[in-house]
Order: sequence, then C-alpha cells, then structure tokens
Amino acid sequence: MTQRSRLRWNGQAVNRDARQGAARGLRIGLEHLLQVSRDRVPIEEGTLERSGTVTVDEAALEGAVSYDTPYAVRQHEDLDLRHDEGRTAQFLADPLDEERDVILDLIAAQVRRSLRG
Repeated sequence: MTQRSRLRWNGQAVNRDARQGAARGLRIGLEHLLQVSRDRVPIEEGTLERSGTVTVDEAALEGAVSYDTPYAVRQHEDLDLRHDEGRTAQFLADPLDEERDVILDLIAAQVRRSLRG
C-alpha cells in the first residue's frame, strides 16, 4: 500500500500574509510601548502625555513612538529635571529597553496568527 501526498506551496501568499501580520504586530507592539511610556511621562497639565503617537510605515515595516511638544526632547533627555514620583526622564527609552521582549512577542504572535489562515 503506497500513499502519496501532494503539497502546493504558495510562497507569495505566505510572504504577503506574514508581512501583514508583522505590520499589525508592529502597530500593536508600538501601542503597548506608547502606553507604558505614557505612565512615565513627566506630567503637569498632561499636554506631553496626550501628544504621544504611534506611526507605522507598513511597506517598510518601520514604526515610531513620538511625543510632539516643544519641550519633549528636553524632558526626555535632561536627567537633572525633577519629576513627580513615577514620572521620569528617559520615559520612552527605558520602556523600550524593558519591554523589548514583550514587543517582539506581540509581533511574533500576529505573524503566527496571520499564517494560520
């Protein structure tokens, strides 16, 4: 008794689906980073916290979390500024380092999900 199997590989569809999953995962991962960083942003009136955004270039699979106020860079970089408890300088860099594995797991989960069909 001989059994035969035939496998049809559609590489283009697999690549397309994996890329879509990666883009979705990148956005989810960066939204996670934004939320963690918002919990640490120096806060007085909340303007800096509210200015945080996520942008994703799906074609390039690149993304960014940014804060858009005239003083965002100084608040982030000046380690000598005093902040309320729990609020810190490096409010974006530190969470990126700390949450790197979580972000990568979120991206991987979306890639896996997209490949299940």
